Order: sequence, then structure tokens, then C-alpha cells
Amino acid sequence: MTTTPVPPVPMPSAQIPYSLADWCSGYRSQPEEFSYAITDIEGTIPADLRGTVFRNGPGLLEVYGQPVKHPFDGDGMISSISFNQGQAYFRNRYVRTAAYLAEQQAQKPLYRGVFGSQKPGGPLANAFDLRLKNIANTHVIYWADKLLALWEAAQPHRLHPATLETLGLDDLNGLIPPGGSFTAHPKVDPGHHGQPRLVGFSAKPGLSTKITLYEFDTAGSLITQHSHSIPGFAFLHDFALTPNYAIFFQNPVSFGPLPFLLGLKGAAECIDFNPHQPTRIILIPRQGNAPLQTIETNPCFVFHHGNAFEEAGRVVVDSVCYKEFPRLEGGTDYTAVDFDQLPDGQLWRFQIDLAAGTAQSESLVSRCVEFPVLHPDRLGQSYRYLFIGAAHAPLGNAPLQALLKFDTHSRQSQLWSAAPRGFVGEPLFIPRPQAQTEDDGWVIAMVYSGERRCSDVVILDGREITAGPLARLKLPHHIPYGLHGSFVPQVF
Repeated sequence: MTTTPVPPVPMPSAQIPYSLADWCSGYRSQPEEFSYAITDIEGTIPADLRGTVFRNGPGLLEVYGQPVKHPFDGDGMISSISFNQGQAYFRNRYVRTAAYLAEQQAQKPLYRGVFGSQKPGGPLANAFDLRLKNIANTHVIYWADKLLALWEAAQPHRLHPATLETLGLDDLNGLIPPGGSFTAHPKVDPGHHGQPRLVGFSAKPGLSTKITLYEFDTAGSLITQHSHSIPGFAFLHDFALTPNYAIFFQNPVSFGPLPFLLGLKGAAECIDFNPHQPTRIILIPRQGNAPLQTIETNPCFVFHHGNAFEEAGRVVVDSVCYKEFPRLEGGTDYTAVDFDQLPDGQLWRFQIDLAAGTAQSESLVSRCVEFPVLHPDRLGQSYRYLFIGAAHAPLGNAPLQALLKFDTHSRQSQLWSAAPRGFVGEPLFIPRPQAQTEDDGWVIAMVYSGERRCSDVVILDGREITAGPLARLKLPHHIPYGLHGSFVPQVF
């Protein structure tokens, strides 16, 4: 069943078009590494905001003059912003992966990128070179006294949480073998089974896809591990979690490796979306002693899930859905992308009846959105508020220029926009100490200013984001558009 989308929120002002040149300027490499107290601040940093925000994303978008074909192929750069007593400190540093160090020494690209970046020399230089460059550019988490930079196709890299120095590959106490992988989207179970747990997975795709689920306690020790195979190729970037299930969406895609093997395309460019096949929802019991359940729904493509919870024999999953796999066609340069030709992500809700084996879906937000986050204690539970990056305009695809707060109970939204010259990354929600309501906290996001050609760290009140920033921390340089990040209460 598909229901009518919720009407988009009213625009805070007349629609203002964005400049593609402004947006593209945020994709410049940042070769410098900084460490300084932030002093250019508009407004006031909340005195009770204490801890460290870690961000990850591609920072190097070219290797000695040769640009990457897609930003997802850029080397990972970690940024940290620590808050303490109304002050803030910034630091950034590249993850010194073996491939990054080798290319810096050789002063040229040595590896192909998953999303289409090639070595110089054309197909002959790239054919049958199947080595993966661990770019460590997708996420960064702090768990069991370890700061880990994550890229889902390889092992994590461990970093020093204060200096961001790379300490080396981390195999999670021997669980991830050489050449193995660990997700870039682990979940922190807030305590459904007593104590908090870190839940993650590895996926080995092929004619069938093997999913291995891991759960760790707060000391980093393994609690459970079990593996399951599902038929067919599966592109699995994220998953959702409830007290009893790990939930994966198997997008209706296939992988034709020949162009990749012949050096003509990157691996991700060989993924084809089939609009005539259903999306399959895979529910894996977390205890591992029951069979998984597969339920079909309408074809869609999902990168990220907002949240999931169990309710009266049903599992409810809120996800950002695309009508097809959003990829650049042919030799298109990502800096010349036509947003009108790409599908936009929209927030949908899937209600899964476990006994009947059926799923119903409905649109929650028809505005273009991505990177949903929520109060960390509500993960896996019924919740009210979701914070998510959004387009400024109510309809159509466009860069993310706004932050949207969605109330899942009233189906109403609030919007704060940085348009026309600001561009927004993934928000983080940080609960206020001793908060009494789910939205009592701060929404923090990195905002690139096309006017200053620099980045700002913006702090909003989660209860009323339309009031605008409580504080805007103006960095004297830019940080290229990032991917994911996390917050910890420790001040590093």
C-alpha cells in the first residue's frame, strides 16, 4: 500500500536558487592539516555542551593533479571539534593508510577507485588490477577506548583520539581477517539487552551474499557472532536495528563485472538497477538461533535508514528511498552533475507484518533528504523526532542546503536553511545533559559557505531549529563535503 506523501513544510522565504559553482567549490581538496582554537564565533557556544565531534569524509579529491572521478574515491580525512566550557578546538588529519602513503611517495595514483577513478594509462593500465585501496573515508566511531576510521570494504584503521594520528589497521581482536571487511555503519544499541552494545556486520557479495553479524560489549569483547547467506548479489551500505532484529534492505541490483575486469569502469559503475524486481527486506534475528525472514516490497534503492522499532507484531523501518540507484552515467564529471537527471532521496516508512510476511509503505517526507539521525537513546525504539539534511526547495533534487526536523507523531516539520550559498552535511543530535524531552539537545552540522569558500560549524537548538544557530563557528578554511560522524562526551 502506498499513501499520499505528507505536504512539504512551508518555505521560510521565497525560493532562492543555488549556484552550481558555489556547490562545486566545496569539493576542492584540503591538503593542509590544522590544529587550533576556534576564535571566530557568532553567537555563544552552550556552556553545557561538552565533548568531541568526529567527522570523516574524502579530503583529497586529486592525487598529484589527477582528479578522482567520484568524491567517494577520495582519501579519508578526519576532523575533530572539541567543546569545553564554551570554547572549541579544531583539528584535522589524514588517515595514513598504506595506499595513501604509497601514492604520496610515488606522487601519482597507484590504485583504482571503486566509484570509477582509474590509474593513468587507460584500460591497459587498469585491466585485471583488482586491488582495493582502503580509503578509510566513510565514518569514524569511538568504542572501547578506540577511535576507528571506517570504510566498508576493508578493515578499520585505529587513530589516536586526541592527535588523530594513524596507529594502524585494527582487526577487532582478530575477528576481521586480512582482506576482510567491517561495515562503515555500525549501530550502538543503547541498552536493549542490559548494557550498550556495538553492533556491526561484514558482507561478502557474490552469486549469494554472506552477512556476518557481530555484537561487542563496552570493553570491545565479542558477545555474539553469526553468519547468514542470502541469494543473489547484495549492495549493503547500512542496516537498521531493533532489540530482536538486524534489518537489511537488499536493493534490486545486479553486478556485471566485465567492464571492471577490463579496466573500463569502476566496480560501482557496474551496478545495474532493475525496476521490475522487488526490494527484499531481510530480518536477521540478533540471537542467531532462528532463521532469517525475507519480505518483499516495492522496488527502491536505500543507502541509509533513519530508525526501526518493534510494535504489536510488526517491525517499522524509516528509510531514505530512491526510485533507482543514483549514479552518474558514462563519463559525466560529478562537478557538472545535473541534479534534475538524478533521483532524489525521500523519507519512507515500511510497516512489516511478521506473521503475514507482508510490508506496507508510505511516504513521510517528499522533500529531497539524506543523512537521517535521531536521539541516540531512541535507536531501535519507538521515537518521535528525526533530524535530516534537506534540500532548500520543497520538491525536486538539489544539493542539501537545509536541516529538517521531522515529527513522526504529528507528521509536521521544521526547517532551517543555509541557502542560497550554504551547503549542509550530515547533522548530529547531541542530547543536553539531564534533558527531559527527546528533542532537548543540540543539532550540529558542518556547513560550507560558497560566499567565504570556507566551512562553518553550526549549532542549533533541537527544540526549535527554525530559530537559527545558537552559534556559528567560522573556520578559516574549508573542509570538503564529508560523509558520517559521531559524538562522544569525552573532551579530546
